[in-house]
Amino acid sequence: MQKKNVLKGVLFVGIGASIYGMLATFVKLAYQDGYTTSEVTTSQFILGLIGLLMLNFIQTITSKKTLSSPGFGEVKNLLLAGTSLGCTSLFYYIAVQYINVSIAIVLLMQSVWFSVVVESFVTKKLPNARKIISVLIVLFGTVLATDLINTDIELDVKGIFWGLMAAGSYTLTMFSSNKIATHLPVLRKSIIMLAGGSVVVFLFLIFAQIGPLYSESLKAFYLNFTDNTHHIHTFRYSILWKYGFILALFGTIIPPILFNIGFPNAGLGLGSIVSSLELPVSVTMAFVMLGEKVVFIQWIGIVLILFAIVLMNLPSKKELAVV
Repeated sequence: MQKKNVLKGVLFVGIGASIYGMLATFVKLAYQDGYTTSEVTTSQFILGLIGLLMLNFIQTITSKKTLSSPGFGEVKNLLLAGTSLGCTSLFYYIAVQYINVSIAIVLLMQSVWFSVVVESFVTKKLPNARKIISVLIVLFGTVLATDLINTDIELDVKGIFWGLMAAGSYTLTMFSSNKIATHLPVLRKSIIMLAGGSVVVFLFLIFAQIGPLYSESLKAFYLNFTDNTHHIHTFRYSILWKYGFILALFGTIIPPILFNIGFPNAGLGLGSIVSSLELPVSVTMAFVMLGEKVVFIQWIGIVLILFAIVLMNLPSKKELAVV
């Protein structure tokens, strides 16, 4: 029975990671159709909230036991933690504007070693030798996966910056979601965090698209950050049914639910290893659907990053002895 539960957990985490890995490809397709980052993120979060509210309502009326409700302090903390969720989507999608999906996902996976650094600060303990080796492998794998050794390649600095910002906010999202209000049902917790992320997304919509259209002072302020005015126009609602539905399903509804079902059964270590499937799936989708060039050395880098994730999450001899 125990093995069956582990297999079930691995399956759910694997499917969730694979679905999440497809997300950036659809974002890139939306960009090719002329939609803006504001429209993409807003449609994803609006439809994601609606979908989670519907699922939460169904769960509430069908549940045979009373579901836990958050206190005021927990709601406040989850909303605050949710802002990092909104920032992750926003930064990642901005990065995809400047660089290939295959490069953006590699930068997002830097959260692997970012989390080691954050954990060291939180616990006030230096990481063990295996984690340090894993981090070094990730860094070397990143050099190969982004093809930095190719002197002919030109990576947009803006894309690299926003990709690393996405990795940083993703790290905060992972830590906060594993620490705050863990007793709450998955759907209720996800709704509150998504609401917090929506605030960030809506503020960006006003700042980068809607505000400058109706206010000259906001436009003047916005132009201090960029000279690109092509995306200053009214919100195009067609994004909702053309891409919003699939972005909400693949980004904010299905993966979190599958992860929250799968991780308790698979365990954090094994679950983290399986969730790294997001990386090869994302690169493969970009290669097949977008025609992005991925050379052999980049695949070697991706394999190294995956190996580092496995190495980092393997149980130690002490942990095996306890089992």
